Order: sequence, then C-alpha cells, then structure tokens
Amino acid sequence: MTGDGPHAPPLPPEWADPAWGGPAPDRGPHTPPLRGSLPPVQVALIGAGNMGGAMAARLCALGWSVVVCDIDPARQQQALDAGAYLANAPDTAARALTADGVLIVCVVDAAQSREVLLGAQGALAAMLSGQTVMLCPTIAPTDAEALATALAEHGVGCIDAPMSGGPVRARDGSMSLMLAGPAALLARHEALLGTMSSQRFVISERVGDGARTKLVNNLVAGINLVGAAEVLALAERLGLDLGTTLDVIERSSGQSWIGSDRMRRAIAGDLAPRAHVTLLEKDTRLAVEASREAGFNGPLGAAAASVFAQAHAAGMADLDDASLLQLLRQTRR
Repeated sequence: MTGDGPHAPPLPPEWADPAWGGPAPDRGPHTPPLRGSLPPVQVALIGAGNMGGAMAARLCALGWSVVVCDIDPARQQQALDAGAYLANAPDTAARALTADGVLIVCVVDAAQSREVLLGAQGALAAMLSGQTVMLCPTIAPTDAEALATALAEHGVGCIDAPMSGGPVRARDGSMSLMLAGPAALLARHEALLGTMSSQRFVISERVGDGARTKLVNNLVAGINLVGAAEVLALAERLGLDLGTTLDVIERSSGQSWIGSDRMRRAIAGDLAPRAHVTLLEKDTRLAVEASREAGFNGPLGAAAASVFAQAHAAGMADLDDASLLQLLRQTRR
C-alpha cells in the first residue's frame, strides 16, 4: 500500500494438516486442500498483507486459481476465506504454478524479496523456464535489476511492477501498476494485469524503470505529506481551526490527495496503521539515494526523508504516517 506482508517460513503444523480439527469447511470451488499436494494454480502470491491480501481476494473472486504464502496466521485465514490455497513456503507455492503461471512477490523490501526468491526455501529453485515473477514491492532500481538477472539465468521472466493506491483500490482493481519489462512478456500476461489494475502504466522495457517511477512518485507523496503536516501544525499554532483550514486547502492551490487523506485522520486522532511510518521512511530514503546516484540533489527530498526518520526515532514507526502531524506539533524554535 504501499509495502506489504512479511515473507513466509513454514506454516505451523496445525495449518499444514487439517486433520487436527476435522476437514476444511466447504468454501466453494477454491476450497484449499491443506493436506497433500496442491493443485495447479495460475498465480502464486508471496506476502498477503494489506495490498497482497486485497489482490489475492480480487483474483479469487474473479475466478483465478491462487496459492498464497504468508507468515501471519491472520493473513492465512483471510486468504482461505477469500478462496485461495495455502502454501507452507515460497518454493511450495512455486511448484504449484502452471507452466505459464505467475509468481507475485508482494513483500516489504529488497531483503525480503531476495529471501522469498533466492533463500533456503526460495521460489526460484522450484520455478520452470517460461514462468514469470512480478516484483511489486518498492525497492531500489539496482535491486530490481539484480533480481531480474538472477531470474533470467533460470529462464524465468521478470515484470518490474510496483503498485500504488492502497488496499481498497487493490481490491476493486483500480490501483496503479507501474510496469517495466519486455513488451512480449507484458502482452502474454495482459489478462492477469488487466484483472489486477485498470490503471496500468507501461514505463519501458527496462526492468528497474518501474522501481524508478515508483520512487519518484513516493518521494513527492512524502514531500506533500510532510508539507501538509507542517502547515496544519502551523495553523494550530496560529489559533486556526484545523478542520476549516483543511477545507480551504482542499479547495485551493495547496490541495494534495495524500495530505487530505492523512490529515483528515490525524485531525480525528485516528492513527491506526493503514500505512506505517516505516514505509515512506524507506521509500523516501531509497528515492534520495537514487537521486544522489543520478547526480541530482534537490532541495526537498532529503528534508522530507529526514522527517520520516525523526518520526521513527520518536517511537512512531508502527503508527500510520498520519502521525507526522503529531510529530510536527512538537516543533519549537
């Protein structure tokens, strides 16, 4: 929703074998067999957090066969309820793929992406030449390129496909996908990509350009969010009503989607995590690093990244990033 659920080590024994509690309930045509081998599936999804879980639910609802792998029992249960099968590790999920199947990586960062693809139970060792991996996390372009190279050595295609829009839009298919990869590969999987997103942007055929585009987008999102929190903290210090001030901003030149979305929740005191501070902290840091590697040093990106780092240091890492208002309310001379 940005970044998504953790990668999946083996499931606890009670999840691997339903005999402990009787047969699995009938959940329709995709009733997950939790014992024995998995049936062939079109999609394997690694990481069923906010975004990945919403994607899995959408695909299952529209008739795609999906196997999900995630460490969190609550996410596992949600995948079952949506109609997905469960796998106990990434390589198990990969073995269930059909010859032209797609493995979607929807974890948090590059380290988790490497682990679920190349680790001890990584998916790549179980994948067949001609299959495809979609990389959906926000990662550095160099990491996307390195993973694509490792996949290509095994004959596995790679679609660089970071996403944006949040879980509601992932569930209804209106999220954005920034796609980079060979045109023939994108065309081969057009049906899947079209099911996942009505807002698809083909950036280029160069893997890594999806990641570059996502970092540019998330950097401006971070800058806008810091700016919105700063001006509302200032408005409060000037004695203005925050709701009225935001009303004005939303209908004037200062409007931004992320500012409105997050600051409405912040004003209401709602900091339940939809998008943790750590996500834009990571993304703005990666964007600033990419900027410096390109020889560009803009005036705002590093400043915004430092605010997210301050929020993390202040104990807000696991709060929604709307908590930036709470942080900046504390600003003194």
